[in-house]
Amino acid sequence: MRFEVAASVAEAVRMLAAEPGTTRVLAGGTDVLVQLRSGLVEPDLVVDIKRIDGMREIRAEDGGFRIGAAVSGAELGEDAGVRALWPGVVEGMELIGSTQVQGRATLAGNLCNASPAADSVPAMVAADAVARVAGPAGERDVPVAQIPAGPGKTTLAKGEFIVSIFLPARPAGSADAYLRFIPRTEMDIAVCSAGVSLTIGGDGTCTAARVALGAVAPTVLLVPDAAAALIGSKLDDAALDALAAACSAAAKPIDDKRGTVAFRKKVAGVLARRAAVIAAERARG
Repeated sequence: MRFEVAASVAEAVRMLAAEPGTTRVLAGGTDVLVQLRSGLVEPDLVVDIKRIDGMREIRAEDGGFRIGAAVSGAELGEDAGVRALWPGVVEGMELIGSTQVQGRATLAGNLCNASPAADSVPAMVAADAVARVAGPAGERDVPVAQIPAGPGKTTLAKGEFIVSIFLPARPAGSADAYLRFIPRTEMDIAVCSAGVSLTIGGDGTCTAARVALGAVAPTVLLVPDAAAALIGSKLDDAALDALAAACSAAAKPIDDKRGTVAFRKKVAGVLARRAAVIAAERARG
């Protein structure tokens, strides 16, 4: 195995594209190093991107924020601007691992690990976040929802890697929230989860919404029917019940030792309903 430190995006792309064997990108390393130590992967090349300009930066852009691929969860959580604009995304990121892990784990890494139970991804999908991908053909912007292809697999091509995540601007009266269910009180993997982003108009009516579910399908699910249940309503019980029902219907989980299909479908709806209430309270406040 070779370990290389890239000084630029172009150099990282060149290294990754030229290697005929298995490659891994090192940003925080909280997933890659675990995979190495457990023998799940034996890459021929590991490229460290942390020293590339911009990888450790959070920048205001077009009313939103661009998050460098090597920005840690701890750094994200300390940024007052991001917390104010996208509290649900920060919530999802801050649920990953321990305090020590938070000092290294990244949004981009959590996304590229492509776990169906990734905590930051449902919140990013609900936020309509966009990943900037660099590769041999240049840079392209890809909705976060389109990056995971299945458990442990992404749509990134040979030589490509994520350089940043963009969290967009949003109108006044908007907010988001993320919730998950785990068997323990902390440091566990989501059995199911939900991220909700919405906008509340001046008369209290929901004018826009996005609802995403995690750990109930091979990739994060965006649930348009759940969003439609909220839009045009004042988030009364009927609308929230319709939201929960749409989420339960959309969920496509598996049975395993951590939860049954029936349990996950039910709790997905419950979590989405609760997240919508929290997001609405934030939007109004």
